Order: sequence, then C-alpha cells, then structure tokens
Amino acid sequence: MEFGRVPEEELNSIDFSLPKEPAANKAVLGGKQYSKPKVYIGCAKWGRTEWVGKIYPPKTKEKDFLDHYVQHYNSIELNATHYKIYGAAGIGKWAAKAAGKDFTFCPKMYQGVTHRGSLKGKDFITSEFFRGIVAFEEHLGPIFVQVSDAFSPKRKEELFAYLRSLPTDLQFFLEVRHPDWFAKPDIRAELFDTLGSLNMGAVITDTAGRRDCAHMQLTIPKAFIRYVGNSLHPSDYSRTDAWVNRMQHWLDKGLQELYFFMHMHDETYSPELTVYLVDQLNASCGLNLIKPRFIESGTAGVQQQKGLFD
Repeated sequence: MEFGRVPEEELNSIDFSLPKEPAANKAVLGGKQYSKPKVYIGCAKWGRTEWVGKIYPPKTKEKDFLDHYVQHYNSIELNATHYKIYGAAGIGKWAAKAAGKDFTFCPKMYQGVTHRGSLKGKDFITSEFFRGIVAFEEHLGPIFVQVSDAFSPKRKEELFAYLRSLPTDLQFFLEVRHPDWFAKPDIRAELFDTLGSLNMGAVITDTAGRRDCAHMQLTIPKAFIRYVGNSLHPSDYSRTDAWVNRMQHWLDKGLQELYFFMHMHDETYSPELTVYLVDQLNASCGLNLIKPRFIESGTAGVQQQKGLFD
C-alpha cells in the first residue's frame, strides 16, 4: 500500500498517537463485554513470493500459496476482487482452501464500480460482483468498499444513494480518503451518522502520511482496521502497542467483531509484525489467535529489538 507513504527520514517526526476515543463510541459499543467476540487478523494478499522460505515452504508454487496462508492467518483483506470480477467457481475454490477453519475473506469492491466514473448506473456490475463473492458462503466476511482519494464530499449524495442500494443481508465497511471528509465537522458527522443508520462500518486506516484517516469512529459494534507499517521501523512496535490497548478497550466495552489487516509498503516484513501484534493481543485480551510460524530463523533483528519471540 502506497497510500500515506512518507520518506523514512520523516517517520521519527510524526505523531503516531491515536486520537482520543470518540464520545459516540460509548453508545455504539454498549459498555458491556460481548459474550463471544470474533477477532480476525490478516494481510491484503496471500500471493507474496517474499514469504517463500519464510512462512511458505521453500519452492512453494503460487497456486499453493493460499493453502499455506490459511495456516498462519484467520482472515484476508482480499484485494484481488478489486481488480477483477471473479465467478462463483473461482471463489468456491478459494473458499475450499479454508474448509473446516474459522477463516474469513473480506473482498474489496471491484474498482469498475468504485473508481471508474459515477456510482450511478452500476447495478449490473455490482450484481455480478456479488454473484461471485457469495460463493465464499460461511467464509464471507465484511465487504470493503473504498472510493478514490479524489472522491470528495461534493459527491456525498451519490455515495449515500449507492450505499442505500446495497443488500442489507451483507456487512459493509466504507473507506473514504479525501481530506474534506475528516476536516469539516459537519461533513464528518453526516458521514458517520449515515453509515450507522445503514448498519455499515467505517474503515479506520492508520498510515504515516494521513493521520486523519485513523479517525477511531465506530458506527457499528464492529471494527475494520487497515494498519500500514514501515518495514519494522521502531515506531511500528509502539504503534502496535497503542492499537492493542485500544482494541482491548473496545473488546472490554462490547465490540462484537474485529478485523485487523497488516499492510507494509514492503510486504516482506508483514509476518514479523503480525507475530508481535498477535502475541500482544493474546496476552492482553486472553485470546488464542494463530500467528505466522517461520520456517527459517529470519527474525533475528526483531528478536534483538523486542526480545519477545520464542
């Protein structure tokens, strides 16, 4: 993910602290721990050749990457569906890789709908997108709808009308990026109020160069977090610590579902930071989440920094 990327030399000067808890979150969460919250951790893609020999066995072929990915993560922010509409047969083959596992696919809406022209008149292509992804069946998680960086609040009625047209029996999360969605209090409030009224979530994106996108607003008692690390820069760990504290607070207060997706500008290092995240979450929240298991000892640098790996 290149969104929000800054030169490495600027990282030490960025205030990575998370915003204070929005007052409205208290009413959304309810204040009492949910009996069986679901927590899912994943990345954006399973097709990472950099992970061969690291968490995928040496010489693993690309067609087998997903078989191994599901052994290390329990979710995927599925970017593949953003670039192509897949039929039910192809989706069904992916779903079969997760058979018997509590694993969720969170498909990203096709770019032909969200990034090409108006959202109006997209009923057919939207239906084709859904025709494919419903083949995930019990493994289908929330659907991630992202509009482009240039999509401003000037088009809010177009956006809201499209969101109202979506099926109510599926879960959606929306990511907006244009700064005016966050800079203007009335626009910000209208966005989150509209999402809440539609039982849709607001994606929270934590990236170095766009701190406004880490807005912390929960419109439903579910969270969808896109965390963008910086190749194991020291700030990656302190940022992760802050997120663990916030997620523990949300879970204590009634969060029902949590989706946390690890991104890096260089995805080589996503497994290392995932291990740190999961270890902290498991210890703080009493969870038993799976985490990447390394084939070779390639984490010496991380061990030296944190001393927390077995």
